Amino acid sequence: MELPVLNRRLFTAIAVILTFLASSGASARAQEQSIVVASTTSTRDAGLFDHILPLFTTRTGIEVRVVAQGTGQALDAGRRGDADVVFVHARAQEEKFVEQGFGVRRFDVMYNDFVLIGPRSDPAGIKGSPDIAVALTSIQSKKAAFVSRGDKSGTHFAELGLWKAAGVDVAAVGDPWYKEIGQGMGAALNTASAMDAYVLSDRATWLAFKNRGELEIVVEGDKRLFNQYGVMLVNPARHPNVKAEPGQRFIDWLISPEGQQAIGEYNIDGQQLFFPNAEQQRS
Repeated sequence: MELPVLNRRLFTAIAVILTFLASSGASARAQEQSIVVASTTSTRDAGLFDHILPLFTTRTGIEVRVVAQGTGQALDAGRRGDADVVFVHARAQEEKFVEQGFGVRRFDVMYNDFVLIGPRSDPAGIKGSPDIAVALTSIQSKKAAFVSRGDKSGTHFAELGLWKAAGVDVAAVGDPWYKEIGQGMGAALNTASAMDAYVLSDRATWLAFKNRGELEIVVEGDKRLFNQYGVMLVNPARHPNVKAEPGQRFIDWLISPEGQQAIGEYNIDGQQLFFPNAEQQRS
């Protein structure tokens, strides 16, 4: 029996409305099950997130969108409430972030180290030096080209601390040998490769970097080159839009045995890039 035209139109309209409501509900649920993580360029450039995030999403159904930037910018995103989780590597700044009420609690996640990269010609004569401060002093005294990220990243903060330990005030240098570029680690390595310059890099990004040219590791192993990563939930009491429950689930997974194993298993050509150490904090 054929429906009257009016009834057919009413039926069609109801079907359209129900479809719209269903899709809207699904979209809203998808948004609820997704989080924004403000993190460093080093974790992105090293490929870590491509390895661990599919594992987390499969386990929880929570999608993670990573906004990769320097640590200073990532912390600023957290201060504005533009991220749910901040995952960076500048401990003093992270602790200040929590103390000021922008983060709930800081957790150690993993570590690696920084390495000083330079041209094979080694104009500063520092290759193999066990002392990073002595190496930097030699670079400054010989005015050998040095590329700084200059972007308030964790690596930039570490570099400035190392210059200070070496007794060199780079803010007062004003010489062309010290070049700040205001960009991420990959760009800094590319610039150093083009200039045959020295540059401080996290080891993970260096191992993943392909455009090495004449660059190689010249200084490594000094305990002052230790590089710790931490993670924090942005404080929902300060920013009610923060997705606290899925954000904390991501943090809990990162520091869980499963998450720590996933981090430790990630490697490039058999070389481990990050070393999980959340268990040391929990114990």
